Amino acid sequence: MAKIRRIRLKKRKYIPVPGISPGSIQLYKGALKPKISFYAYTTEEFYNEDINSNQSLELLLNKYKDYHIWIEIKGIGDADLLSFIESKFNINKLVIEDVADCRQRPKLDDYDDYLFSVSRMLYVDKHQEIENEQVSFILFPKLLISFQESYSDNISPVINRLKGGKGNIRKSGSCYLMYALTDIILDNYFNLIYKLGDELETIEELLYHRANKSLMFQTQNIKREMISIRRAAWPERDKINDMIRCESKLISKSSRTYLKDTYDHTMQIIDLIENYKDLTTSLIDMNLTLISQRMNEIMKVLTIISSIFIPLTFIAGVYGMNFAAHDPKTGKELINNMPELYHENGYLFTMLGMFIIAIGQMIYFWRKGWLNKN
Repeated sequence: MAKIRRIRLKKRKYIPVPGISPGSIQLYKGALKPKISFYAYTTEEFYNEDINSNQSLELLLNKYKDYHIWIEIKGIGDADLLSFIESKFNINKLVIEDVADCRQRPKLDDYDDYLFSVSRMLYVDKHQEIENEQVSFILFPKLLISFQESYSDNISPVINRLKGGKGNIRKSGSCYLMYALTDIILDNYFNLIYKLGDELETIEELLYHRANKSLMFQTQNIKREMISIRRAAWPERDKINDMIRCESKLISKSSRTYLKDTYDHTMQIIDLIENYKDLTTSLIDMNLTLISQRMNEIMKVLTIISSIFIPLTFIAGVYGMNFAAHDPKTGKELINNMPELYHENGYLFTMLGMFIIAIGQMIYFWRKGWLNKN
C-alpha cells in the first residue's frame, strides 16, 4: 500500500519591535551571516569570486565597472553590509528595511534610478518541510543585487547558464538576469505543488482501502499548505504584471516579452492551487462520508442482531419466570402456571421454536435487502 510522505509547512515567526523608526535595519533572530558571490560578465567574458569584506566588494566594483555585475548575497545577518550597500548605491532606507524584514509579500517598487523587487521562494527541504523565504532584488542599469534569506542553492541553474554563456542570459543585460531568477523561483512552485498533488493522490488511494481521521487531518494540512502557496502566488502574479506594464527603462522590451511567459506560469500555478484546494475539500468530505457509511454499516449489523434476539429474549424471559406447578402449602395443582415448563420435551420445543423464529427473521431481512453490503 502507498505511503504518505507527509510534507509539512515549516513554521517561522518574525517578531517586529514596535515603535521603531521607519528605515531602521532590524535583523530577525537567527538571521544567517552573509555569503557574498560576485559575478561580472559580458557576452565574451565571465568572472566569479567569493568575497568576505566590504572593501573587497568595492575594489571589484571599480575593477569591473564596464561589465554587467551581479552581487549575490545569501544571508542577511549583517547590518554593516546592508548599511554599506545603502550608502554605496544611494538606496532608500525603506528598501533596505524591507530587505532585512523577511515578512514582505511579493511586490515591485519603482524608484528613479533603480527597481526594487521582492519574491517568495517556496521549496521542500531535506526534512520534508516547506521553506518560505524571501528573495529581494535591486536592479540598476548594469547591476543586479540579490538578497537571499538562506544558503539554499535553488537558483544554481541560472548560475550555470551564466557561466556557460549560452542563450540570452549574457546578452540581454541585468534585467534579463532578474527575469531568469524570478522565473526559476516560480518553477520551484510547480515542483512543490506537484509533490503535494502526489501526496493527495496517495491519500485518495488510501481512502478507498480504509477511511480514518489521520487521513482527514493530513488532507487538512495539505489544504493549509496550498493556502500558504496561494498567499505567495497571487501577489507574485501582480508583481509580474507590474513589471510588464512598468514604464521604467530598466526593463527592456525583450525582457517584457519573456515576463509575459512568466505571467502565464503564475496563472498556471494559481489554477493548480485552486484545483488541488478543491480536491482537498472533496477528499475531506469523502473521508467523512466513508466514516459515516462505515458507522451506518456497524449500526445496521447491531440493529439486525438486536432485532433477532428481541423475540428470543422475550421467550427466554417468559419461560424464566418459574412459577410453581403446585401450591407449596395446600399441594393444589396450579394448572394456569405454565404447564409446558414441565413438559417432557419442553426445552427442546422451546429451542426449536426460537431457532425457527431466528431463521424466519433472517429470511425476512434477506428478502428486504437489509443484509446486502451495498
